Order: sequence, then C-alpha cells, then structure tokens
Amino acid sequence: MTGILYLCATPIGNLEDITYRAVRILKEVDLIAAEDTRHTKKLLNYLEINTPLTSYHEHNKKVKGPVLIKKLQDGLNIALVTDAGTPGISDPGEDLVKLAHKNNIKVTPIPGAVAAISGLIVSGISTDRFVFEGFLPTDTKKKKERLEKLSKEERTIILYEAPHRIFKTLEALYKTLGNRKISIIREITKQYEEIKLFTLEESIKYYEKNSPKGEFVLVIEGISDEEINKINEKKWEHIKIDEHFKLYLEKGMNKKDAMKQVAKDRGITKREVYKIIHEIK
Repeated sequence: MTGILYLCATPIGNLEDITYRAVRILKEVDLIAAEDTRHTKKLLNYLEINTPLTSYHEHNKKVKGPVLIKKLQDGLNIALVTDAGTPGISDPGEDLVKLAHKNNIKVTPIPGAVAAISGLIVSGISTDRFVFEGFLPTDTKKKKERLEKLSKEERTIILYEAPHRIFKTLEALYKTLGNRKISIIREITKQYEEIKLFTLEESIKYYEKNSPKGEFVLVIEGISDEEINKINEKKWEHIKIDEHFKLYLEKGMNKKDAMKQVAKDRGITKREVYKIIHEIK
C-alpha cells in the first residue's frame, strides 16, 4: 500500500495555534517535508516531536518532489509543512499535491491556521464574497495588468505583501483602484500584531511616517455599485441611448430585455430609456 501525504497546517505566529490532530500526525508520520527545516525544527522542539525532517521548497521541488513521491509509493506517510500556515497556498506544496494525485497517492488536509482567512475575519471589510490573490507579480508590467483586472473586482480582495514592497504596492493600488477602504494586518497572531483600517490614501500617508515591519495581509474592498455605474457610464458615453438600444436588438434581444440591459449598462432606470427611445420615434 502507498503512504498518505498529509498537508499539515502549522502556526502563523503564536505557537499555541496548532490542533491536537496536527500534533498527533506530526508525531506518527515517517517523515516531515518542510519548507525550511531550521524553522520547523524550532516548532518540533517546542512540541517535543522527533520525527525526521527533510527539505522541500521552491528551489529543490523539481528534484525533491519525485523523491518524496517514491517514498510515498514505498508506503511511507509524509507530512508536508510550510514555514507558517497551511501548505499549498502561495508555496510549492501545490506542485507536490499535483504530483501525488498524478501518481494515485492519497492526499489529506490537516486544517489549521491560514493568514489570508485570519486577516479577512478581523479586517472590518465584507467577508460575504472574497478573492485571494497572494503576492502581486514583481514584474512591473504584469503587476499593472493584474491590478487593472482587480480594479473591476466586486469581491473583497486579499493580498500578501512583504515590508520592503508594501509602500509601492499601496501606491499602485491607490493609483489603479482609487481611494478604497483597506485593512492592513501586520504580524498576525504574534506579539506585535496590528490591525489598521484605512482608506488607501490614508495608508500611504501613514507609511510615509512609519517604517513597515513584519509580514502583511492586505484586505481591500471590492468595487462598489456606484463605481461600476461610473465605469459603465463612461464606457457608453460615446454612443447615444437609442443606438445603444439598437445594438442589443441586432444581437437578437427583444425590446423589453434590450431596454433593461441599456438601463443596467448606464446606471439609469428603464423608464428613462423608454422615454428617450419613444421621444426619438
């Protein structure tokens, strides 16, 4: 029988944030594959766990991945851990999971801390619908393209950011998304945990005076209905309402649906559309 690959969540700061099940699994498996063995060793020492460690990270995943798969095929049980939080999110664990599925090896999660979700629930920004974007691209062109797409995102946006990049990221967000609300969560669950709710403009002013330290979760409100209406109005301002209406008729819509869509596009009422169309006739 093949072994099981356990995706084992570990604390994102406070060492007490680990489940009983995670501790048991880390003790019982044959091997723990860690992003940084030195970092994980500190956690294991705290928990009095002596399971053997091996490294698995971004720079050795292509070589180490097949090695770990072979061990699993030989019947060993392996726990995969990241430096902090849940493996497979913004780390190479994703690649090992794909490889395991490809080789018909059982993969099971050991749930626990996730910085993105922990940041979201304390943010003070809507949790109804959200999208996780991880780290923005470092390439300037790709970063700009990603932000352009996010500028139209209706859901709450969650990002990760490092202290040396956060100021430029906030400036780019403000330039592309406008002056939206943002919650900046720093050093989550750690001694100097900090949660600040700003507008993007206020956040830039704050970090002009205060040096950013620690790892950050950024939670940004999605585009509002008002902003969507403004974009739609600008999109259609070059065309008259009756021409806009005719475009939908030519696409096969009936008059009622065409009027409804024109009203939605322009952020006006169906009655206004009806009046203008019939006045022209």
